[in-house]
Amino acid sequence: DDHESCGSSSTNRSTSESTKTAVKPRRIQQATPDPDLPPGGYVQSLIWRVINNVNIVINNLILKYVEDDIVLSVNITSAECYTVDEFWDRAFMDISATDLVLRKVINFSDCTVCLDKRNASGKIEFYQDPLLYKCSFRTRLHFTYDNLNSKMPSIIKIHTLVESLKLSITDQQLPMFIRIMQLGISLYYGEIGNFKDGENEDLICHTKDVLGNISGSEDEIGKDMQYVSPESYAQQDDDQQQGWVSWAWSFVPAIVGNDEEGGYYVGTDDETTINQQKLPTVKDPIVSIGFYCTKATITFKLTEMQAESSYYSPQKVKSKEIICWEQEGTTVEVLMRGEPFFDCQIGFVGCHALCLKSIMGIKDFEENTNRSDSEAYFFHCGENLSTKGMTYLTNSLFDYRSPENNGVRAEFILDGAAHKEMYTEIMGMQRFGAFYMDYLYTMDSTSGKVSGNQSDVTSVKTEDFGNIQEMSTKSLIVGPLSLRLDSSAVHRIMKMVVCALEHEYEPYSKSKLDFVDGAKTVLNSDEIATLEEYIPTRITNFTILKCTVTIPMAEFNLLGHLLPIIMGQKSSSSFLNTANLQPLRPLPCIQMLVDKVVLEHSVPMYAEQLVQTVSSLNQPSDNLLHYCYAHCYLKIFGFQAGLSSLDVNGSYSSPAPVVPPLSTAFYGKMLKLPKCW
Repeated sequence: DDHESCGSSSTNRSTSESTKTAVKPRRIQQATPDPDLPPGGYVQSLIWRVINNVNIVINNLILKYVEDDIVLSVNITSAECYTVDEFWDRAFMDISATDLVLRKVINFSDCTVCLDKRNASGKIEFYQDPLLYKCSFRTRLHFTYDNLNSKMPSIIKIHTLVESLKLSITDQQLPMFIRIMQLGISLYYGEIGNFKDGENEDLICHTKDVLGNISGSEDEIGKDMQYVSPESYAQQDDDQQQGWVSWAWSFVPAIVGNDEEGGYYVGTDDETTINQQKLPTVKDPIVSIGFYCTKATITFKLTEMQAESSYYSPQKVKSKEIICWEQEGTTVEVLMRGEPFFDCQIGFVGCHALCLKSIMGIKDFEENTNRSDSEAYFFHCGENLSTKGMTYLTNSLFDYRSPENNGVRAEFILDGAAHKEMYTEIMGMQRFGAFYMDYLYTMDSTSGKVSGNQSDVTSVKTEDFGNIQEMSTKSLIVGPLSLRLDSSAVHRIMKMVVCALEHEYEPYSKSKLDFVDGAKTVLNSDEIATLEEYIPTRITNFTILKCTVTIPMAEFNLLGHLLPIIMGQKSSSSFLNTANLQPLRPLPCIQMLVDKVVLEHSVPMYAEQLVQTVSSLNQPSDNLLHYCYAHCYLKIFGFQAGLSSLDVNGSYSSPAPVVPPLSTAFYGKMLKLPKCW
């Protein structure tokens, strides 16, 4: 009855004493024990009720990440988290036996992301344009509990929606932006090494592969600290080897759970094992994370220094837009449950790319050129939201038809075979239309549990490798697309490639191709038979549907300034004359049409360990040799080509056939770690 006085709205500080006195007896009357409350008592229920309705407001939040010459800063003007009801309106809520659900909303206001480069002294000489400027978005959180006594929710859903996302990347920011993305990928695969100058490198490689096979901690999973960086445990006596990565990941198990459901554990030392044995068994929660964007644009800019009249005035950078990518209906969804299951789906409804301004002194799309918008767009794929609808929000917390928004407990597919039957190529294209990617990683234990303390990697038995069956598949589908590779588009793409290569960053992980030393594992016949039963493999399928590629005759050619840089050489001349482009019409071109292109790629998940084992056998079987290769299949269906021309109105003449429709296929394989053989 008194929820309003405890609500999230600001309390009226001028409440009279008589009102306060009238409220107190009501609360005393409510203090009688409730039979539906948990055994912990009424005080504990009050504590949980307060915790569930805590409102958090953060103003002027600044996050900064510095690495080498990279300075990444995130500025958020305001962030507010509060509890809501079933209609996602602010309210005072509590978990009851009839409704074991807690909902929260986080609103982020004016988020700005900056990416700048600092000099050797650590100072930023001139500031780049922000990557993201004053973007607001909202996040919905949905927690489902099994019962009133549950301290941890069994289902966690965190979905974020952005109406408009406008990204801006300059030529100096592009290599830094790629570096940040590589950092995230290396963290996920656990490829960030702590060793110096190859110190204990072979032990580290062996430790990583053994832990990967025994505990199912394949580089991809990287969700628990004790699996993410096995290198740190190989050298855990040296405190300096423990980096910030391990520290940050140490907080993750509280969210995604530990491997305690089956009563087993993977310790790193005796003390850790004892501590883990004392912990009660906790069921891994189902975690669903989603990001949805209605419209997104990415603009690439070239920068140049702008001279100032005063000597003491700071340097300024002038940027010029050259290419823009526009996208509609973007979805990024992650579903995971502990370590045995991880799935990531990415898709978008429609996208297109267009040329802007000028490139390398050629003013091909300046305002005074009077060229049509259709000539600026050189890439089209998918559909529009107006025709496709809001399918990209299907089953999200922002979809009014989702189970959570209708008081129904959501069901999740956590089986690899059932997942593949449900999320097919047809389903992905029906929901999105332009692009769909499904990355699935599953881990099954044939023995029912994983071995315990594996701190002594030399004592691991090879027959234990067959207890864990891992599978990693990536399916990428691109819908019907149209691509025109004219001079304006080609030079802009090549310029972006040149800018991406202009850096001196060291890779996060060292290559293991030169690692061939060390004692090779010798297997007996039973161990070989166990190894042949199942060998974990990474499989990638890439499909393109209905592709049309048009290559016109070059209207200008400045690749002599770009190709040498891409090939690792220096450009012969940096001076370019500025000129207005006079379009040539009619413009001869080649048109190529393909009904379908399928690329299949497979590679062993633990190539280093597998190759070292198989290469030590006198007569390895054909099956084992097959998995020691990386295989690639390319299938092309309905390829045809013809000659056409582009007229003044921007339309193409009917093509004269040159290559009649045909289908073909290619196959190739590459031996992994050839120095081991």
